[in-house]
Amino acid sequence: MPGSSRPRERMRLLMITDFTEQFSYRLLRGIMSWSRQQEQPWVVCKMPPSYKREIGIPKVIEWAGNWGIDVVIGQFDPGEDVSLFRKNGIVAIAQDYIAPFKEIPNITADYILTGKMAARRLSGHGFKNFGFFGYDNVCWSDGRLQGFRESLREEYGVETLHVFNNRQLSSMWNYDIAELQRWLHSLPKPIGIFACDDNQSEILLETCQASGINVPMEVAIIGVDNDEVTCNLTVPALSSINVDIERAGYEVAEMATRMVRDPSYGGEDIVIRPVAVIGRGSTGIQATSDPVVAAAMRYIYQNRARKILVSDVVDQVPVSRRLLEQRFKEVTGASLYTVISSLRIDYFAQQLVSTSDTVSEIAARMDDPDTKSLSRRFRAMKGCTPTEYRKQFLRKLGV
Repeated sequence: MPGSSRPRERMRLLMITDFTEQFSYRLLRGIMSWSRQQEQPWVVCKMPPSYKREIGIPKVIEWAGNWGIDVVIGQFDPGEDVSLFRKNGIVAIAQDYIAPFKEIPNITADYILTGKMAARRLSGHGFKNFGFFGYDNVCWSDGRLQGFRESLREEYGVETLHVFNNRQLSSMWNYDIAELQRWLHSLPKPIGIFACDDNQSEILLETCQASGINVPMEVAIIGVDNDEVTCNLTVPALSSINVDIERAGYEVAEMATRMVRDPSYGGEDIVIRPVAVIGRGSTGIQATSDPVVAAAMRYIYQNRARKILVSDVVDQVPVSRRLLEQRFKEVTGASLYTVISSLRIDYFAQQLVSTSDTVSEIAARMDDPDTKSLSRRFRAMKGCTPTEYRKQFLRKLGV
């Protein structure tokens, strides 16, 4: 093949994937973590999937040969002859896109477990009504729906699941908002909706806001991938299931290296595992049929940007403080004070990443001018200071 006489000092990787998403960057981060441990770090080239479709697999192989590519990791479409890579001396690994391949290893995930984690989280927040928003005939969306449905049925006895998945992956950013609005308005409220990924979570949130539907009071939303840029720049911030993408990238690089060195080794699927649910504002309240607790939760959430006391919440309901505290703890598992503090810290965190205001300016706007006390409470909840939290977020943005 062209380029085969090139000295093999450094491995060369071509990634054919959508780098507008954090998934691809996190996968590459894991790959480069492996690469940096080698004597010669890898050379990485990028190609958008749209260009691959335009020129076709044979031309991609020609391009890869001219650049001396050893490994191709990409989003491949059903029907593309991915076996051509190996026939031309190139290791190919498919990133799950529409369906897995038999000819080459796949970077896939435990979609069933991810769906079950979403069901457990929303059920744990007291929801009795559930929905799913995703794609039909797309392996990762179908698998997450299956796990979500199975957990709701087998663990919680829920038989009715409201599903909106009559969309094609090719229409990711070109969807019928009127159809989605009709679906959202038809749903029983409050409802917890599991979106197949963070992009769909964002679309769902934007449509709710355009439709006058309150998130999270009427609709709670949880997505997948924990894309911190997408999740933290919405209002409210989006809850998401974090998956171990970096570890998968490391394992992919390790496997690809072995496949290059030993052509008889065909590789195996790399399975990305869900790690934990990262709770944010889009699932920030507890669903309940208790009207008193619901009124208290609504008041706390709507006033989280200003300083309120437990007594202010008590003034909003027709029961004594003692009875409210008792019923609130039974429903949420936490005290009124704890929930007030938690929602305020979450709001403060969102202001840190969505504005350029100083810590003092945000604190003053929230009627909490004692920045030292606020920073201590923030660190206790988030594990770092407000300044460190903002710096970490900006690093992820590449700023």
